[in-house]
Amino acid sequence: MTATLRARFEALEAERERDWSPDRLRANRAQRQVLVDRFDRTAVVHEGQPVAPFTLETPHGPVTLEELTRDGDLLLIFFRFAGCPACNIALRYYDEELAGPLAAQGVRIVAVTPHLQEKGADAIRTRHGLGYTVATDRGNALARRFGLAFLPEEPAPAPSGGGEWIGSLTGLGTGELPQPALVLIGEDRIVRFADVSPDWLRRTEANSVLERIALTNTPAAVH
Repeated sequence: MTATLRARFEALEAERERDWSPDRLRANRAQRQVLVDRFDRTAVVHEGQPVAPFTLETPHGPVTLEELTRDGDLLLIFFRFAGCPACNIALRYYDEELAGPLAAQGVRIVAVTPHLQEKGADAIRTRHGLGYTVATDRGNALARRFGLAFLPEEPAPAPSGGGEWIGSLTGLGTGELPQPALVLIGEDRIVRFADVSPDWLRRTEANSVLERIALTNTPAAVH
């Protein structure tokens, strides 16, 4: 049986407990707890919310909400940046567990990040052979509109193994990132399902999405 996303994150945590210093592990957990404590579900994107037009950037050019919902519903997967270990686990999991079933139902998937295309946002797609598009939300504009953006209390450190600082990767000049979230938008551009994860190591399981889509598509749920 396929491991749940929670089980995969628990394996990541176990690896960190072996490899990280106690101070680093404690700081990571404290930052996640701060986000959980501050989280206000009423302030984030929610079911029934109309979605105003937006544009995302892909390796092949800009794409609009109108284009993305022209032939069916749209699932947006908000993630942090291409080098985030938890995001690499989550996006690969969603590709394995959701891409096939959702494609069969005409639901398009797009992963969304403030990580700039010109700074390598698409690397996460090529790394794992993902079957869906990875798009840039320049300036974290859509994440801000959906109430997902957060700024860590402590500045994000430069990668220990080299590479660019988060503020450079996003072009924001700060450590601002989106909280991971799954947002299902209907052809009518109304949010049908939204689940936000203030703790980036506790994200939406695939079965929750599939159950919600099945419920949405029952005759009684058709508007």
